[in-house]
Amino acid sequence: MKKMILILLAVTMISLLAACSSGTKATEAGGTASAEAPNFTLTDIDGKAHSLSDYAGKKVYVKFWASWCSICLAGLEEVDALTKSDEDFVVLTIVSPGYKNEKETGAFKKWFSGVEEAANTTVLLDEGGKVADEFGVRGYPTSAYIDSDGKLIQTLPGHAGNEQIIEKFASIK
Repeated sequence: MKKMILILLAVTMISLLAACSSGTKATEAGGTASAEAPNFTLTDIDGKAHSLSDYAGKKVYVKFWASWCSICLAGLEEVDALTKSDEDFVVLTIVSPGYKNEKETGAFKKWFSGVEEAANTTVLLDEGGKVADEFGVRGYPTSAYIDSDGKLIQTLPGHAGNEQIIEKFASIK
């Protein structure tokens, strides 16, 4: 019986870790790449279209997250502060309604309207997760670092603090 409980506990832990892990097609397991970042055009919460190509010549930080992800929610205030800071990169966040257990668009917008911690954050809606798939997102949160030439430099699974993000961009042209 004790052995069965230990096996069940191990399987549960592996499942939880797998659910929170991520990688990308271009940068599997947090590796680096210099391939062109997949271009996308998504609308934000207010219906305004944003294309990655709109930010040509600028560095871009993209955070993929979900409303059900406790790590993501704990980091919303920090991402909002980064959005308001005077750094040399653009901050975008992407949520994928109807994908990987995310709320449908209407429900997400209603829920997000009450989230004061992210009042300044640009939240793009990736209906059905097409962009998440193109970036190879397998879990939340996932960070993507794009240089000023539009190259996907690195994706990293898990929470990245503002200090870590700023330090990473200091080494990216």
